[in-house]
Amino acid sequence: MGRLFLIFTLVPLIELALLIKLGQYLGALPTIFLVIITGGIGVFLAKDQGLMVLSKIQYDLQQGILPGDSLLDGLLVLVGSVLLITPGLITDIIGFLLLLPFSRTVVRKFLKIKLRNLIDEGKVNIYLRRF
Repeated sequence: MGRLFLIFTLVPLIELALLIKLGQYLGALPTIFLVIITGGIGVFLAKDQGLMVLSKIQYDLQQGILPGDSLLDGLLVLVGSVLLITPGLITDIIGFLLLLPFSRTVVRKFLKIKLRNLIDEGKVNIYLRRF
């Protein structure tokens, strides 16, 4: 709970401070345009990558393959898109990294290793339900 509080209070404050500094350096209008442009590029990337991941999931399912990596990619694209909606430089950078396929692959591999370690340590349990 403490981490969430820090994330939801510190990140916006840092983002606000960065935007103010950038506004002092570039001016108000260029800073506003930068936020709008990154948002526009983010919308295009989110749609493009989302459709690409969706088609990969459909292809995997048609081939009888469980789309584990594709589903994780879809989650990362969703998180990246949400971060790009949030105004700020830090969230935009992280959002773009999650939308670009080469950096998303690195994040996906890291998350799979982290999840595997949590399962091995007994901190995450997976229950299978049979139908």
